[in-house]
Amino acid sequence: MATDTPTKARTDRPGRTDRPGRTDRRADALRPARLRPRDVVKVGAVGLRTRPLRAFLSALGIAIGIAAMVAVVGISSSSRADLDRSLAALGTNLLTVSPGSTMSGGQARLPETAEEMVARIGPVYSVSAVGKLTGAKVYRTDKIPEAETNGIAAFAARTDLRSTLGAKLRAGSWLNGATSTYPTTVLGATAAERLGIGQVGPDTQVLIGGRWFTVVGILEPAPLAPELDTAALVGWRAAETELYFDGRPTTIYTRSQDSAVESVASVLGATANPEAPGEVEVSRPSDALAAQQAAGEAFTGLLLGLGAVALLVGGVGVANTMVISVLERRAEIGLRRSLGATRGQIRTQFVAESQLLSALGGAGGALLGATVTAGYALSQGWPVVIPPWALLGGLAATLAIGGLAGLYPALRASRLSPTEALAMP
Repeated sequence: MATDTPTKARTDRPGRTDRPGRTDRRADALRPARLRPRDVVKVGAVGLRTRPLRAFLSALGIAIGIAAMVAVVGISSSSRADLDRSLAALGTNLLTVSPGSTMSGGQARLPETAEEMVARIGPVYSVSAVGKLTGAKVYRTDKIPEAETNGIAAFAARTDLRSTLGAKLRAGSWLNGATSTYPTTVLGATAAERLGIGQVGPDTQVLIGGRWFTVVGILEPAPLAPELDTAALVGWRAAETELYFDGRPTTIYTRSQDSAVESVASVLGATANPEAPGEVEVSRPSDALAAQQAAGEAFTGLLLGLGAVALLVGGVGVANTMVISVLERRAEIGLRRSLGATRGQIRTQFVAESQLLSALGGAGGALLGATVTAGYALSQGWPVVIPPWALLGGLAATLAIGGLAGLYPALRASRLSPTEALAMP
């Protein structure tokens, strides 16, 4: 009992008892310091600053993948925007009527009244036609052998053909009520190039069906009527008097109200040739451009796949860089652990380094892809269209890849014990 009394007295003294506030301060001193976001960025940037060349090459792999993806999406979007602009200017309400095949397999013919009958369809507000001049060959001079036609055809054309098609003139003028009765012609864009004609005038003539015709105009390419690009167009009356044209149209072009295009297309065949509607072909030229746009979208998907592969290769490069960084910095990791850094802080350091590396590559790739898109689109005369989702998606992809690429190296670094890391050579 004598031995217990002093001990109890010592422990019961108020001055010897620890205060609650002092205990809390000691516990706080033993807790590891928390890294603020600014500190995380600084610690993560250490590896990039100490190994700039390796960091640059790894970020370049990411940048190439992102640039490829952004450029593919941007260029295809700019191309589609230009095509949509062209379709809006030309209109998608153009329908064509042409003769098909007979029951016996021969070439059918449209009646002479087909054009007039089509014009009576209510929603149709514009009608024009051309008639192919089968025996009329087109030459620059009379010294060229007859077999060398250069793929140029001759057509009789109505004076309202240009307005119906929305075709534009490159030079000269279009056929009118006066010139269409004389031996004059308007050349398509490709036909003028093949004949070596770039200007029009009284002295510029071509030989059509053995008769000289004066070139009064040259057309721009006609997307909705490409058959006219390689044609020499003469007036309807002049074709009848000079080239023995029978007056039967071979192609009728119609414009109708946008809301009634489908219904007009369903009755065009029977209206143009009531006796044999099955021998009439009705087409919508703008469908070809829509198919071209769909093909462009499919090609874009293929290129996006290639860009994704390039991005994956860049991610592998980042992972490789981070693994090597962990191996080379084991002494640093051991020193930090011995000074009190937790495993979580080590993981955070290397994940942050990987994210910074990927973010630099993603930002550089997005900028490079946007620059390539703008340069190519402007060189082609297209509007520059870069969808925001392509840029944001590219940056998000780089951050995701950076996080995945740096996760294993970060876990490996955090598992190193201080003594093991410091003992390694």
